[in-house]
Amino acid sequence: MRNFIDMPTQKKAAGKTVKDKLNSVTPSGKKEASFFELVYDVVRRVPKGKVTSYGAVAACLGTKLSARMVGWAMNGSAKVTPKVPAHRVLNRNGFLTGKAHFNPPSKMEALLKKEGIKVKNDQVVDFEKHFWDPAKELL
Repeated sequence: MRNFIDMPTQKKAAGKTVKDKLNSVTPSGKKEASFFELVYDVVRRVPKGKVTSYGAVAACLGTKLSARMVGWAMNGSAKVTPKVPAHRVLNRNGFLTGKAHFNPPSKMEALLKKEGIKVKNDQVVDFEKHFWDPAKELL
């Protein structure tokens, strides 16, 4: 299975590809793109009215056991520019497990509802219908 880093040219973002970012080195000797930046690149592609999961983002990046790290990236995404639609990333069962990191916590649900996604008891209704798999869409 190919991962996001090796995706075909027609599906790459404008400018530098993710693979280029991983392979380039800044004058300080540091890699240009961190794992978090790669996560943000994937999450920014989730269409309005769709949701994905922490695990699906991790799998797309070729690190399927890193769902928790994707969660950490989402926790820190509020101050990132351009904006990251962190409200579209849920747990594998469609629960709004990241809502505690929104201010106020009800904001995550409000943003999803604004995009036409119904939420009941902190879980997306018809999660499978709204699920967007980055591995299928981007690879």
